[in-house]
Amino acid sequence: MDIVKIIGVGLVALILIIILKQYKPEFAVYASIIAGIIILIMLMDKLAAIVNLLTNLTNKTGTGSSFLKILLKITGIAILTEFAVSICKDSGENAIASKIDLGGKIIIISVSIPIVTALLELIISILP
Repeated sequence: MDIVKIIGVGLVALILIIILKQYKPEFAVYASIIAGIIILIMLMDKLAAIVNLLTNLTNKTGTGSSFLKILLKITGIAILTEFAVSICKDSGENAIASKIDLGGKIIIISVSIPIVTALLELIISILP
């Protein structure tokens, strides 16, 4: 099971970070970043399978790939933002974390405007 591997990497990283904070606190952040990257790499197969499934569904429905691309961008922005916010919070930089979080939300809203516009146009075309 993949979750057991992910939990294992997380717990090993946690123990390493706790030890590093006692002796070399400046290296604890690096260990956290490396653990996060390892976990993301472990999830790449699952993410690729999800993208392939969504691509196949999009091709079958004929809705076009533009909405899928936007949804994948939004998902990527959310994942990367959460990763960066977590690292900042682990480092004790809550102010920077909240600014990154706000930036990610604003970018997600700006990227999603074409979907909202298409949805509103569809609603207007249905209404008499």
